[in-house]
Amino acid sequence: MNNKAEDPNLWNDAGEAQKLMRERQQLDESINGVRSLEQQVNDNIELIEMGEAEGDEEIVREAEEALKALRSEANRRQVEAMLSGEADSNDTYVEVHSGAGGTESQDWASMLLRMYTRWAERQGFKVEVLEVHDGEEAGIKSATILVKGHNAFGWMKTESGVHRLVRISPYDNNARRHTSFSSIWVYPVVDDSIQIDINESDCRIDTYRSSGAGGQHVNTTDSAVRITHIPTGIAVACQQERSQHKNRAKAWEMLRSRLYELELQKREEAANAQAASKTDIGWGHQIRSYVLQPYQLVKDLRTGVESTSPSSVLDGDLNEFMEAALAHRISGGAGVEVSDID
Repeated sequence: MNNKAEDPNLWNDAGEAQKLMRERQQLDESINGVRSLEQQVNDNIELIEMGEAEGDEEIVREAEEALKALRSEANRRQVEAMLSGEADSNDTYVEVHSGAGGTESQDWASMLLRMYTRWAERQGFKVEVLEVHDGEEAGIKSATILVKGHNAFGWMKTESGVHRLVRISPYDNNARRHTSFSSIWVYPVVDDSIQIDINESDCRIDTYRSSGAGGQHVNTTDSAVRITHIPTGIAVACQQERSQHKNRAKAWEMLRSRLYELELQKREEAANAQAASKTDIGWGHQIRSYVLQPYQLVKDLRTGVESTSPSSVLDGDLNEFMEAALAHRISGGAGVEVSDID
């Protein structure tokens, strides 16, 4: 790759040159990261040996804690090494949709939106809010965010599905336990090198007034845009910008990405036809349960991974779940997907 990067004719094709330089930078970062891990492991082993020789239990304890943290980092890098799909390295869109149940599900949808935003921030990714449809009393009916960062789609692609919450409702005066559902849909941002042809006559374009919490940031014109692809029923919306023209352009990008993700899904289902034929899609086949009462437990129903600290998970501590789901998917386990939900 270094030979290609030093080729004087490389920049005759600017797009290919930029792609090569990005790949080179990512490889350099990966190699340097592994070398750094190796050095830190060796340093902490030496500290433990020194501490044991000198009878310094504090040094031994600190070095052991450092090794535990390094193990988590090594696991993360191991997962990233498995992200070799054609769109895994791309940025990603994440849609959140509340299910039936009114305020309960809408509040749950807002909790999920915060959870994924916090996870992305922990990973050092950037998050842009593209569209939010607020609930009548609390929470949200739906929202779309753009997560920007290397391998964003690769990390998040197994999060698509139905998420179930069990808790004592803060909206129930009788303090009864409620079960709420919301769905997540993850699809990659596609770049100009991926050709997605869309016949505009197959699409319906609607404009509407952007929603918000009120005040000067709420648009007074119909600048928000929703595009519906009639053959597939896929709908995307953007209200990020004040300009209808910019929102329209972003919505077309989102639609191209959704159609590309649909094609990726078809390929995966074709390659795993037997497993896919055994997998039902629907509310009764959620991928993860979050139980806040009567006990504290988050359980992934595909991999069996559990956490007894739902507050940490809802604050973005998701890597253990994502790592297990990715390993499960790569090993040939049948994943659960969910289609668009009204």
